[in-house]
Formats: sequence, C-alpha cells, structure tokens
Amino acid sequence: MGFTVTHIYLALTAFVVTFLMTPVAKRIALKLNAVDYPSARRINKRPVPRMGGIALFCGLAAALVVQYVGTVCFGWPPELIPHPSMNISYPGLAAAVGIVFATGAIDDVFQLAPKAKLAGQVAAASVAVASGLSISHIVNPFIAGSEIELGWIAYPITVFYLVAFSNIINLIDGLDGLATGISAIAALSMYNYALLFGRVDAAALSIALAAACLAFLRYNFHPASIFLGDSGALMLGFLLGVISLLNVSRTAALTSLLVPLIVAGVPIIDTFSAIVRRKRAHVGMDVADKGHIHHRLIQEGYNQRQAVLLIYCWCILLAIGAAVITQVSLAARVVIFILLAVLSLAVALHLHLFEPVLRHHYNPKTRRDEIVTPDDPAFAEEERAAHEAHEKRRRDLAEKLPGDHAGTPSGKHFRPRD
Repeated sequence: MGFTVTHIYLALTAFVVTFLMTPVAKRIALKLNAVDYPSARRINKRPVPRMGGIALFCGLAAALVVQYVGTVCFGWPPELIPHPSMNISYPGLAAAVGIVFATGAIDDVFQLAPKAKLAGQVAAASVAVASGLSISHIVNPFIAGSEIELGWIAYPITVFYLVAFSNIINLIDGLDGLATGISAIAALSMYNYALLFGRVDAAALSIALAAACLAFLRYNFHPASIFLGDSGALMLGFLLGVISLLNVSRTAALTSLLVPLIVAGVPIIDTFSAIVRRKRAHVGMDVADKGHIHHRLIQEGYNQRQAVLLIYCWCILLAIGAAVITQVSLAARVVIFILLAVLSLAVALHLHLFEPVLRHHYNPKTRRDEIVTPDDPAFAEEERAAHEAHEKRRRDLAEKLPGDHAGTPSGKHFRPRD
C-alpha cells in the first residue's frame, strides 16, 4: 500500500467521523449553553451552538487511530516520520493539540479572561516546542552557503508563531463557514507542499485536517447550524502552524518559511489590519470591532455567501501563488511574492481595512469615556465633530497664510505684484 492510498483512508476516516460527530457536538453545546446568541457585534440572527471543535477533534483523533492500527495490523507504511534533521515526539504534539482544544472548549462554555486563554495557548505551544518542533537555523538568503543560527531564541519565536497562527484563524471566524473553508484551503495547499518535498508526517496531518474541515463545512456553511467556537478555531490555527513547521527542516530556507505565510495571507492581513485599526483608535486589542474583511464586504453590499466565496477565491489565488513559488527561480519568486503582496494590499486599501471603526466618546450622562461603533448615534456625532474641527483648522490656517483668498485682514483679494 502506497502513501497515497493511506492518505485516502485517513481522509475518509476524518471526514466520516467529523460528519457524524457534528450533530453530537451540537447537542453537547446546547446542553452546556455554549451558544452564540444574536447581539450587536454578531452576524447571526438566531442562537447557534459553538462547540464545533469537538467534532473536528474526534475526526482527527480517529484518523490517527486508524493510521496506527493500519500500520501495526495491516502493514501500512508509517506516516508519522519526521524529517531526518528533526526529532519529533508525536505524543507530545498530540498533547499540545489537546491542550489548545481544551482551552478553547473551556472558553466556549465559561468565557475565559483573555489572559487565561492566552496562557492556555502558550502552554500548548510550549509543549509542542518541547516535543522538538522548532527551527534552529535559517539559510542566509544574502550569502550563499551560509546560515543564521537562532540559538535559544528559536524557542520563544516558535511559541509566538504557533500562538499567532492560532489567533489569526480565530479572529477571522466571523461569517458562516469562513474560518473552516480558509483552513481547508490552507491545509490542502500544505498537503501539496508536503508531497512535493517528501514531508510524510505533514502530508498525513494536512490531508486529515482538510477532510475534517470539509465535513464540518456541511453544517457550518451559511446558514450555519453550528459554529467552530474557540475549541475549533484555535485548534485549526494551531494545527496549521504545526503542519507548516513540520513541512520544513531544522535548517529552513526562506522559501519554505514564506509558503505558509502566503497560504495564510488573508487571515494574516486581517489580523494585522485589526491591530492597526485598534492602535489608531487608541483602544485595546481585546475590543471587538466591525472592521474585519468580512464586515467590510457585508458593508459593500455582499451577502454572507458571496462574501465568504470572495474570500475563498482570494485564499485560493494566494495558495496557487505559493505553489508556483516553489517551482520557479529565485528572481521569479521575488516577482511573484511582490505581485501577491501588492494585489492583497490593494484589496485591503479598497476595503478600508486600516481605517478605525471605533471612537472614544464622552457620555455626559454617565460622565465616562465610552467606546462607540458606527452603529451608535454617538459615532455620527463624533464624525461630525471631527469634520467640523478639521474644517475650522483649515479656515484658521487659510486666514493666517498670505495669498489670493478671502479671509485676509482686509477681507479683500490680493495678488502678487508683477
């Protein structure tokens, strides 16, 4: 039995178990009251359970069991084989995934404080790093044959990388099927990369993850009957980060590092623009707003399905670009990367992703500074006040500057002498 046939079994197992477990996950979520109720900051108009991560976790666990049984009992080729330069403890990686899933599941039920949720993610990433998942050297792109040794700093960098990957998927999980579909596209892209460069373990995990996402998408696409919740979104992001690191060796080339970043380009852009918006609005990172990519598309007049499909197309374009980059010369890689970056930046600017959608507003009734959104009438007042202040500054400046304009001390028009 070849690796390709084994991957079919893994994908089928992950798909079937996830598909069958999703209704069970819905019942568990409803029993625990892990439900997203309609609110001003949510898109859904009716209560929807949010512990979809249970079904995904079961599907991936079942695929792992099937692989183990197939290898031991039926002579299947082992899939969990790391790159020769890496010494990976797969039970450790499984424990890390379990920790991040548990963190998300607890948050789905009890609404953890941001610091507590972050602590769980850091713990999971630390266990993954302790299991051998890190990059110790990077090939120097400027000096042929030389490497940049990271030393001890490789460990905190890897922890940060895994936590960041977890959160970029979680942050973009704002429309039915959006995060699930993006994760499926990214997983399939990483599967192609893994096959191309012989990363056996990364290929097995990515094909199982893609299949689980596609099965869950049956229930999660608009109109969704269940959401990923943090149990699903954090786990998907974490697994994509793990797979991307399994796809490289301990001495990583620049291209192998760029590929996962290009594949996950849309959620990365969305997260980066959210940070910029909040900084410009002088609000905390934990304050939700409606300036994400999916919000902007809805504001442009697209419905949920259209907005999600447009973002899928954007992700597929980046995934194709990432695949092409691995097959061309260095100069062509640079050109393709610049084109993808310019295109993505143009879309981000067109959607006004970097413009703040939150404002501080002094409420004379409560005598407190409050944060208002475009849905709040106070936001329009702030916008009008800001515009009037800008116009006043412009008029004051015009009165002070000499030239051919009204508003000079004599109230007459002047022109320079010949």
